[in-house]
Amino acid sequence: MPKPEPGAAPSGPAPDPFRQLLDEVGAFVYTIDLQGRYTYANRLVLELLGHPLDYVLGKDISHFFGEKSNEVIRENDARVLRGGETIAREETNLIKATGELRTYWSMKKPLRDAAGNIVGMLGISHDITEKKRLEDCVRKQKELLDTVLDNVDALVYMKDVNRRFVYANQHMADVLGLPVERIVGRLDTELLPRDLADRLWAADQKIFASGQRQSSEEAVVDASGRLRHYWRVVVPLPAPDGTPAVIGLSTDITELHELKEELRRQAGTDGLTGLANRRSFWERAVHEFARSRRHGTPLSLIAIDIDHFKRLNDSYGHPLGDRVLCAFAACCQSMLREADLCARTGGEEFCILLPDTDLDDARRIAERIRVSAGSLCVDGQSPQLRISASFGVASLESGDQAFDALFSRADRALYCAKQQGRDRIFAWPGG
Repeated sequence: MPKPEPGAAPSGPAPDPFRQLLDEVGAFVYTIDLQGRYTYANRLVLELLGHPLDYVLGKDISHFFGEKSNEVIRENDARVLRGGETIAREETNLIKATGELRTYWSMKKPLRDAAGNIVGMLGISHDITEKKRLEDCVRKQKELLDTVLDNVDALVYMKDVNRRFVYANQHMADVLGLPVERIVGRLDTELLPRDLADRLWAADQKIFASGQRQSSEEAVVDASGRLRHYWRVVVPLPAPDGTPAVIGLSTDITELHELKEELRRQAGTDGLTGLANRRSFWERAVHEFARSRRHGTPLSLIAIDIDHFKRLNDSYGHPLGDRVLCAFAACCQSMLREADLCARTGGEEFCILLPDTDLDDARRIAERIRVSAGSLCVDGQSPQLRISASFGVASLESGDQAFDALFSRADRALYCAKQQGRDRIFAWPGG
């Protein structure tokens, strides 16, 4: 037998370039006849089935896939082979050779002869098992995240660099009174009052510029019209498309805020009469003193002492004494403007701070209170009980360096009123 020339092609059938191409397309390609038997399978199909081509040809899917998946596959194949449909859908196969459950995106179309009769089917499938697992994992994580964010006691949102909401949780939707789908994609100025939207946007811009988180307290009127307070924490984070964005988490601290305000009010309020107590009175008085000195406006003070209060307590008892204090406090309040401040500064001692009021006007106010207090009927069982009080009045003077000076003059005036027989007014100077 002659030897082949060096470099000559080897003898034997030439390789089929179309089969080589189908072996490299990266998809599972096969054909079957009308009975569902394989007439062709490319390399990926053979590797999946775990058999060579000569074993696979002429066999149907029952040799290679689990029965449950066979039912669905046979139904799809019948629609192509008998109905002439071209279908594209997801299929799940239990591979007998490996025991694996694999998911494919399959396209199936009929093969026809020259006369147009269906003689078989061409199938092209892409393995999407890992993609499907990843999608299921992402879906489950999203469901978990949505569940957490929708049930956390806070407003959670994401806003991009163009002031549009990218995300909002259910609490955010409830506060705005809109479904979530009507929030996402809209501008903050479309959903919030303009001043609030601009204030929040100014803070967001600082976060975009610095890349640092910020926290602050914000007040928002909710869909029901109630003023609510939130502790807002905002952090920078790129949006899903890579553009700059911020994530905000606002915790409702309305009850805490109201409790804090109530504690502050209680700390500065006399528990019996509801008037300001001595500490809060002094704080306000120092502030008003500074304001009057700065603007050159008058400021007056009335110091008051209910006459013979200890004797009243001893004769009628402390419960009635408390009612006397409350009745006198209400009498004083009824004679004053909103800008004035009435305080209980001691047991039966009161002070009234009168901004923008000179000595003569302050004396007239004191007289009205004195007359009104004298006509109070505190206890129907004791009609003979009458209240009287002594009043010391003083006004700011040019030489006063601190509120103490004004307070001291009003106190000396009160002492003079008591020395002169009580139930009277003494204005300093002048009587």
